[in-house]
Amino acid sequence: MTMLDTFPPTRQAALARVTAVSPGDYARSRNAIEGAVTGLSPYITHGLISLPEVLDGVIAKYPLDVQHKFVFELGWREYFRHVWAFRGEGIFESLREGLLPQTSYSALLPADIRQAATGVPVIDTSVRSLYATGYLHNHARMWLASYIVHMRKVHWRVAADWLYAHLLDGDLASNHLSWQWVAGTGSSKPYLFNADNVARYSPASWHSSGSVIDQSYEALDRLARQPMRRGRTENDAFAQIAMIEPPLLAQPPSDLGWTRPEAAVVAGREVWLVHPWNLGDLPSSLPANTVVIGVFLIDFHRAWPWSERRWRFVASRMAELTALRWQGDVATLGAALQGAAQVRSVDEPHLAPWLASLAVCEAAVELFPAIDRRCDSFSQWWTRASRGFASASELLVARQSPAW
Repeated sequence: MTMLDTFPPTRQAALARVTAVSPGDYARSRNAIEGAVTGLSPYITHGLISLPEVLDGVIAKYPLDVQHKFVFELGWREYFRHVWAFRGEGIFESLREGLLPQTSYSALLPADIRQAATGVPVIDTSVRSLYATGYLHNHARMWLASYIVHMRKVHWRVAADWLYAHLLDGDLASNHLSWQWVAGTGSSKPYLFNADNVARYSPASWHSSGSVIDQSYEALDRLARQPMRRGRTENDAFAQIAMIEPPLLAQPPSDLGWTRPEAAVVAGREVWLVHPWNLGDLPSSLPANTVVIGVFLIDFHRAWPWSERRWRFVASRMAELTALRWQGDVATLGAALQGAAQVRSVDEPHLAPWLASLAVCEAAVELFPAIDRRCDSFSQWWTRASRGFASASELLVARQSPAW
């Protein structure tokens, strides 16, 4: 099955997934690899559908208390964005001390992990699934992160960058702050797991009895607190094995129909920029003669390259919205757009260093009310964000208020 079969890059596919959500089944089985997860994250990340649209679609069939597990989990995405808004680039550094000094962790991700050759079934299966689909169940992400940081002593930032690059739903806030939560640099304690936990929540092919994780939590905690051993790197033993990791690209493949920016196309015209994080329906309020342009900002992708499958997911949906798709750095795009009557887009923290110099940006749609003070834990944020709402429908009604 290809990525496009698993996650068709269309808004119709996103809406169909919303229709299929059963919040009760989700709450009961979401931790299981084969549980009733929604698979909505690639569509939410890239803006094909918003969190209010997701919740609105679900409560049309299932009236929910605002404290329902499904609503609660939607909150995590906005909480991570909240932390990003207050911390900025700080989310890419350890927010607090972990179990060991940072120098105790390697800056190199071992080749046996990259090549799904650790001999630990849950880890190797997770990596192969990631490469094959661009997606990984959240519980599998936690297992993978815990193993890499606590058993293999790899710095969380090194591994977080690697995982982000291969995910269809990679969001820098959600991804990197989740790694910090597992590492114990963003939470009060590290996340550890063992073979019994894997056996409880995964199919038999994932079970890892007899491996390094087949120990008590006390033993695993002692291992996590031991500094890594210095010496010959484990990569040496795998130097002759063919790599299975897909390559990463700093610009879209040439066959995806992008062009160089042309100033003549937009001269004197209203322009709406579609970027990879606002791939929903175009605003109905756009003037009839608006030029809609899809943009790939290479300044971002030089720092954060993507797998080819993510490029194709994004570009396929973008092509549904506009035939005009540009790629270039901010200087090139800015020069081409200079003659436009007005350029507008949707604000996006991934593009924060550059987008505001190109366009007047509208605020992205949010589900929960903005909290104007920094919250250093999800529970602290959730108490404030959910305060005063008894039901999910009340939350949706309130966000339409002019005072929101």
